[in-house]
Amino acid sequence: MTVRRTLPQRTRSLIGAWCFADHYGPDDVADTGGMDVAPHPHIGLQTVSWLFTGEIEHRDSLGSHALVRPGELNLMTGGQGIAHSEVSTPLTTVLHGVQLWVALPDEHRDAPRDFQHHAPAPVRVPGAEIRVFLGSLAGSTSPVRTFTPLLGAELVLEPGAELTLAVDPAFEHGLLVDTGEIRFADTPLRPAELGHLNPGPTHLTLANDSTTPARAILLGGPPFEEEIVMWWNFIGRSHEDIVRAREEWMDGLGGVRFGEVEGYGGAPLPAPDLPSVPLKARRGAPR
Repeated sequence: MTVRRTLPQRTRSLIGAWCFADHYGPDDVADTGGMDVAPHPHIGLQTVSWLFTGEIEHRDSLGSHALVRPGELNLMTGGQGIAHSEVSTPLTTVLHGVQLWVALPDEHRDAPRDFQHHAPAPVRVPGAEIRVFLGSLAGSTSPVRTFTPLLGAELVLEPGAELTLAVDPAFEHGLLVDTGEIRFADTPLRPAELGHLNPGPTHLTLANDSTTPARAILLGGPPFEEEIVMWWNFIGRSHEDIVRAREEWMDGLGGVRFGEVEGYGGAPLPAPDLPSVPLKARRGAPR
């Protein structure tokens, strides 16, 4: 699959508690084979799945069995430990979406397993349509529970539209452009580019100067001040946290900490080898 990892990157590790953003597709499943990710573990985070096209079957060790569809949010909490699989369905012809992670704050990083689904109603504003899947924007509030204040929304701007949105000035914001070109706080962004804005503004202005619609994902949250250690599918606070989680996953590829994913029909993913040097902690870039 065609995957663009827009977060983390060398100059920025987090936007609020958002610590990971993979932007993938559009891929013709007839050519690529689609998505088939065997059961794998997570600790210390929440996964946020959002599709533009296609359909993905989700199974996890909590016992959840759900479909990820365009315009519908699936959020999974893997604090102390969870495992899940992701497989595109036979109905999928083109696969296109984003996979996002949220770092859990230290006081909640061992939170119990959880799974939430939400299909936000589209909100029409002059020149745009908005789907708010986390937090609040444009008069719409998501009921999905998070452990830090967050904003997550899909925006579709009409050709030639300019949109000004009231936002929380305590939040930093990121805009990931999917299609078209969008000016974000007077900075032009092309597809697959991620723009960042520090806390302070009470309003964000976005503009689509083209003759075709433009789509983007808006992320936000107060700066995440804690240091995290992020490796493979794990988020901890130290190198030792990661080593221990890897050992527990590899001890029978599952076990008490992560549980078992039923119904996948294949072997779990083994963890890669750890690097030969200690993993370093990271935090949001200084303002």
